[in-house]
Amino acid sequence: MAKRIAITAGNVSLTAQLNNSSCAKAIWNALPIKARASTWGDEIYFGIPVACGVENPQQTVEIGDLAYWLEGSCFCIFFGPTPMSRGDEIRPASAVEVFGKIEGDSTQFKKVASETKVLVEKIEE
Repeated sequence: MAKRIAITAGNVSLTAQLNNSSCAKAIWNALPIKARASTWGDEIYFGIPVACGVENPQQTVEIGDLAYWLEGSCFCIFFGPTPMSRGDEIRPASAVEVFGKIEGDSTQFKKVASETKVLVEKIEE
């Protein structure tokens, strides 16, 4: 059965499903994680105490993707274009490892400002 998580940032709370990558497993094992959000265009990111290796690095992602930023050891939530995007693409600052996907409307995260408290926790089923 797929592993699911809850992400709460301020008044926004959404669930996500993790994929089967080793990065997703490492993040799952580190939960719960509390942090303060940073924003960069339509992306929220925050440092996490996880070190993921390179598996399937991507230069662009899809709306709702959860990714690990390899250069900064950060958990990233993508919900629209970033300052690096060209046209309709969603482009991280540098390569990321996609480890999951938001269930529902990820654009709700547009309401979250920098420095907002974020909690990521397991959904036990």
